[in-house]
Amino acid sequence: MEPHILEIKDFVSFTLAIIALFIGKAIISRYELLRKYSIPEPVVGGFACAAIVGILYYAFGLQIEFNLDVRDILLLYFFAGIGLKADFATLLKGGKPLLILILLSSVFIFLQNFTGVSVATLFGLDPKAGLMSGSISLIGGVGTAMAWTPTFVEELGIANANELGIASNTLGLISACVIGGPIAAYLMKRHHIKPNLDEELDIGASHKSSSNHIQVDYFGVLRAWLWLNVTLIIGYFIDLAMQEAGLKLPMFVACLLSGIIIGNVGRALLNRKKDRDLTYVEEASRGLSLIQDICLGMFLTMALMSLKIWELEGSLFYISVVMSIQVLLSVLFTVFIVFRAMGKDYEAAVICSGFGGVTLGSTATAIVNMTAVSQQYGAAHRAFIIVPLVCGFFIDIINAMIINLFVSF
Repeated sequence: MEPHILEIKDFVSFTLAIIALFIGKAIISRYELLRKYSIPEPVVGGFACAAIVGILYYAFGLQIEFNLDVRDILLLYFFAGIGLKADFATLLKGGKPLLILILLSSVFIFLQNFTGVSVATLFGLDPKAGLMSGSISLIGGVGTAMAWTPTFVEELGIANANELGIASNTLGLISACVIGGPIAAYLMKRHHIKPNLDEELDIGASHKSSSNHIQVDYFGVLRAWLWLNVTLIIGYFIDLAMQEAGLKLPMFVACLLSGIIIGNVGRALLNRKKDRDLTYVEEASRGLSLIQDICLGMFLTMALMSLKIWELEGSLFYISVVMSIQVLLSVLFTVFIVFRAMGKDYEAAVICSGFGGVTLGSTATAIVNMTAVSQQYGAAHRAFIIVPLVCGFFIDIINAMIINLFVSF
C-alpha cells in the first residue's frame, strides 16, 4: 500500500523548524548529560521531529514532505559570515595547522573510500558501489551523492546507487551529530585539558555565561544583513567564474571566499583611518554573530527534521555494517591521529569534534559540533578559522580528485 503524502508548505515548515529548535534548547537545558557531551540543540530538536515523522509513516502510512527551500539560503548566510570574520592575520598564524589538517583530510578520504570498496566487495557487490558509502555521501554530503548518481547508474551500471548514497548519508549525518561532543569530552578528560575561560565565542553563547544574549541594536543587525547580502551577490559571481574554469564546488564555498575578501579589504581600509569611529563596526559584528547563530541552528534543524528513516530499509544490513565500520574509522582516526597532529591542546580537541562531524556528515555538522563544545568549555578561535576553510573549501577539491581516481580504477 502506497503511503499518503502530505506536503507541508515552506512557511509552515520554517515555523515547525523554529518550534523544533526551541524544543531542542529546552531539552538540552534540562538534562546535564546532554550538555556534558556537547550534544547540539538543533540535533535534539531535529531528531525529535524526524522521530515523529517516522512514527506517522510506519503507524498511519502518512509520509510528511517538508518544503525546505530556505534551508540552503541559511547555509549561504552562515558561511558568508564566517568569511567576513576571517582575518588574514589569524589565517597566517594558523598556516601550519591548516596544512596539517588538509593533509590528514586527504589521507582520511582515501581510507574512507578504501573501506567502502572493501566492504562492498565482501558483500559481493560491485566494488565501486562502495564509493557511495564512502566520501561521496559522507564527506561529500547528499549534494555530492546526487551529483554522482547518474554516473554510477548510467555509466557504471549500479542501479541502486541513489539508494545507497542517501541511506549512507542519512546514517552518517545522524552519527556525525552525536560523536563530535563525546570525542572532545573524552580527549579533555583523558589528557587533563582545562576548559578555556574565554566566553566570547565565535558562534553561539556560552552555557556558563551570565548573559545568553548578544547586545545589538536595530541598525547593527541591518548593517550585518546588508553586508551578508552583498557577500552573497559577489559570491554568486565567484561561483560563476569557478564554473567557467571547470571547478565545480558547493555554492557556500564561493560565499566563504567572497566574505574573506570583503572582510579583509574592509578592515584594511578602516585601519588606514586614524580618526575612525568603530562603534558601528562593533555593532555590525554583533549583528553578524546573531544572524549566524540563527542561520546555523535553523539549517541543521531543518536538515535533520527532513530525514526519511524508511529510506534505510532497502540495503539495511549492508548499510549498517559499512557505516558501523566508517564511524569506528572516523573516531579512531580523529582521536589517535588528528588530536596528536593538531597539538594535543584544547583547540585540538575542538577541531577533533569538528573533524568527526565533517567526515560523516557535512561542514555544517562540523561547525555545530564545535559550537556545542565551545558553549560548554569556552572559545576556540583558531579552530573556527581552520576547520571551515579545510572543510568548506580544500576538502571538496581533494574529495573530487580522489573520487575520480577510485572511479577510474
